[in-house]
Amino acid sequence: MRAKDSDRSHTCQILDTALAEGQLSMEEHRQRIATATKAATLGELQGLLTDLQLQNAPVKPPQRSRTPRWVIQAGVAAVVLLVLGVVISWGLFDNDPPDRGEAPAAVTDSRGGDPDAVTTATPSGPRLLHSVGGINGLFEQMRGKFGDTTGYELSVYTDYAELIRLDPDDERFEARYRYEAGTWKGPYTNPSSGADTVDLSAFDAAAVLGVIRGIPQTFDLKPMNIIRTWFTVEPADDPSAPEAVTVRINVSTSFGTGFIDLDGAGNVKKIDQPL
Repeated sequence: MRAKDSDRSHTCQILDTALAEGQLSMEEHRQRIATATKAATLGELQGLLTDLQLQNAPVKPPQRSRTPRWVIQAGVAAVVLLVLGVVISWGLFDNDPPDRGEAPAAVTDSRGGDPDAVTTATPSGPRLLHSVGGINGLFEQMRGKFGDTTGYELSVYTDYAELIRLDPDDERFEARYRYEAGTWKGPYTNPSSGADTVDLSAFDAAAVLGVIRGIPQTFDLKPMNIIRTWFTVEPADDPSAPEAVTVRINVSTSFGTGFIDLDGAGNVKKIDQPL
């Protein structure tokens, strides 16, 4: 069965989680992401996930339909016959059509009340995170959910983010959360690494995004060769500045995976060219 863009995107999200959990090395992740973005069938995508533990997968892995073709064809034929029978019945028994000038009767909600008063609830919160508004909106969502923006690590992808912070119920554990389109999933807990927490919002979002925009020039790449870009915020390894953060911009390309390290102000500290 042919794969859709959403199937390829979901597979990449699962591979990103496997990388974050240590199931894949950076090179294995790069190779599988490159294959996933070019996969033509669901079978190819499933082959990239068969050896992974998927309990913490952020989305459901792509699945091929197991319904036999003859069952689908029989179902379609039954529906066609049913519709045809209804049409014939209308023609035989509906000999007194309503006056075309009459207004149609109002449709009421079987549960009572005015159906027009029913509103559709949609998740609030930013969906596209690689913008100043998206990043600021993400931190507003964190404050609303947890009361602050502290944690061990925050990874921000184009349309979702993953947060690691102290487990509120047991300080011996850390809790991993996933944010997407106004919705938080988790926590998924692991033993605490003992690292220090920091204010993960303490960086210049505009400066970081400016470096991301310049990735094609920095790495001398064509935009079509860039597969995936995300950045990770975590405490800086600087005893003289315990509140400082460091930002790593990760770039997955057709030629390998590279990164750019920045300080909280957006100053470039190190560049590792994709190999």
